[in-house]
Amino acid sequence: MPVPLRIAFLTHEPFYPPSGGGSAEAVYLVREMVRRGHSVHVFGPKIPAAEAVAKNFAVRLHLFEKWEMGRYAKLRNFKYLAYPFFLERLVAAAAREVPFDLIFSQHAISAVAAGKLKSRLGVPVVMNFPDLLTGFMETWPAYVAPKPAVQALMRYEISLPVRYGVDGVCAISDEFAERLAARGYPREKICPIYYGYDAAAFPLRDSLPGPGRPPVVVMHGSFDAHHLGPIAFDAVKTVVAKQPETIFRFVGRRTGGLEKFLQRAQAIPNFKFEANGFTPYAEMSQQLASATVGIVPYEESAGTHCAFVAKIVEYVATGLPTVCTPLKSVRSYFKSDPLVKFSEFNGADFGAQILAWLAAPAASWQPHAAQSAARVKTELDWQPLCRKAVEFVEKTCTASTTKQ
Repeated sequence: MPVPLRIAFLTHEPFYPPSGGGSAEAVYLVREMVRRGHSVHVFGPKIPAAEAVAKNFAVRLHLFEKWEMGRYAKLRNFKYLAYPFFLERLVAAAAREVPFDLIFSQHAISAVAAGKLKSRLGVPVVMNFPDLLTGFMETWPAYVAPKPAVQALMRYEISLPVRYGVDGVCAISDEFAERLAARGYPREKICPIYYGYDAAAFPLRDSLPGPGRPPVVVMHGSFDAHHLGPIAFDAVKTVVAKQPETIFRFVGRRTGGLEKFLQRAQAIPNFKFEANGFTPYAEMSQQLASATVGIVPYEESAGTHCAFVAKIVEYVATGLPTVCTPLKSVRSYFKSDPLVKFSEFNGADFGAQILAWLAAPAASWQPHAAQSAARVKTELDWQPLCRKAVEFVEKTCTASTTKQ
């Protein structure tokens, strides 16, 4: 077993329960750190039932309580900008009582604080990037996110490891790793770990939807701006025009983005949908198992190209035929998977790929479902991914300490 470390784990999202997206990863990383004998101090926004959470995960919580944080909080982006300053002070104060052996940051926002703490505390730092956060802003309207400002923010985010001379980086994908290396960070110090899923929560379905039922096209997630843009809208029009009985199922919180999309889609003749709001993670697979096709209609951006999208992993794990836009990160991994079709970056072709799955007899793809599901279970379950990540953290810390 490795030498036990005192780890400061920094995040800008409430640690538990996960709020969606990249926040789920933190829970599994911390469990693996604790399992391997490390003492973990989690620094993040306040959460309900904090004492019970700390006991359950065997960690010490240091909670930020000045304002509400989270992906659905009001004035979220302004709070994100101010948060690193207060997070740095919170960690520095705790370090006066319990010196840390390593700082691990989760996401770019906490990475800003971690970078400053490296020189302030003189300890190794590993930054984990579950996405290129500012890269998603490329799909936002120009009046909200002017292009020059977005480009500047992306350059800043990708520069963080070089800017602060950190000891190691965990990256969401090979595509993101290459962008970091192109910025000048040593490739040998980057560990692409991808983005996983909980295999126990997404078992392979044991039967298909019964005959005679209308097809169901499903999408789940946080429904941000880049999830439901022109590609998704035009795909719906294309599918409904050919198969008007199709039902589109949206599983997740009814965000402003989803509400706007549904309101606009009402103008499409015969558009039918289900949107029942928040669904607990443990119940998500039931919504997928009863569907016909899973979709990932992301708009093109640096953020989506770097993302290793959990949706596609969970669809394949369930045995669900899938359509995805050609995102570089997931396309390189799933390019030969018989359960996945990649469209062009336009709604007409995306819709055509959905229709191709709806027309395909189950016998043409179902025999491959078990093999595809087994592959993601072996390679992308959180347990092996987090083991890889934490082993990298341990080696990085040892190498850094040896140099000193």
